[in-house]
Amino acid sequence: MPSSATSSPSSSFSTITDVKPLKKFTIPDLVSHCTFDVRINRHRKQVTSATKQWLFKGDNLLIGKKRDAYHGLKAGLLTAMCYPDAGRPQLRVCNDYLTFLFHLDNLSDDMDNGGTISTADVVLNSLYHPHTYQSSPRVGKMTRDFYKRMVLTCSAGVQQRFIETFDFFFQSVTQQAIDRANGSIPDLESYIALRRDTSGCKPCWALIEYANNLDIPDEVMEDPIIRSLGEAANDLVTWSNDIFSYNVEQSKGDTHNMIPVVMNQHGLDLQSAVDFVGKMCKDAIDRFVDDRTQLPSWGPKIDRDIAVYVDGLASWIVGSLHWSFETERYFGTKGRQVKATRVVDLLPRSA
Repeated sequence: MPSSATSSPSSSFSTITDVKPLKKFTIPDLVSHCTFDVRINRHRKQVTSATKQWLFKGDNLLIGKKRDAYHGLKAGLLTAMCYPDAGRPQLRVCNDYLTFLFHLDNLSDDMDNGGTISTADVVLNSLYHPHTYQSSPRVGKMTRDFYKRMVLTCSAGVQQRFIETFDFFFQSVTQQAIDRANGSIPDLESYIALRRDTSGCKPCWALIEYANNLDIPDEVMEDPIIRSLGEAANDLVTWSNDIFSYNVEQSKGDTHNMIPVVMNQHGLDLQSAVDFVGKMCKDAIDRFVDDRTQLPSWGPKIDRDIAVYVDGLASWIVGSLHWSFETERYFGTKGRQVKATRVVDLLPRSA
């Protein structure tokens, strides 16, 4: 087993003091480091259109700039890259969920821990009792709608993994809200543990099984190599997202991001912290590649399903990297320029 990415030595980065504030920084070249093939699901356009109609239906809050932001999000492209072999009904559920997840993320940014707890109560009750639970908040209705479609072809194991990991997501988002209210910046180890759940990646891994009609035994999914592969993929997707989203988040004063965590813990300037996290991202890709060569065998049928599942994790790694420069969520309309130059101009802090 390769060593944990959290053990990346800080000694290779010197503490820099008494320097003028940076006006720009350079992001690491993660795209070149990731050699997995990019594939896009053929049902992308139809599903993207259907999900947008589903999201906007009856919601008078998503108008104007907020609605434009969802068009610029390009969630349909992310879903199509991450679930390239899914059938149209499965891709639609995956895209509804991912769009829903971004919706929750935007809502949680303005919530205190009480708000996240009440939202979690509505969502989780909607998942555990999709046919009987009733709630007035729209997030509950949306949850029940996509989940009732999901369970039509979803194994019991996948359903359980999806709900359990979604529960972890809400627990961690609640802790994030508490940290935000207190203005506290956690240490790196605590942050990594929390971020693996605030990312919302774990339910997305369950959707890999659903999207590809897999029914993998629980004991196989609990195998240390399978768990390590999922963790490496989660780390890459999450930590690279922290790099890509840092500029927008720092402009809002949000410190739930690995960059300020590293700056605070190791006394690094911005560029050194970005380089530090970039090295961790590359190490995560390397861990995934190494783990992939060490897969045990469980027999022909399970081995085939596991190969599909691991390919799905690889699609998430490469898909999320390329999508990050296509969406307008992190770099506005300059994503392709940033992808080419890797230079990001720092946004001013909002009042």
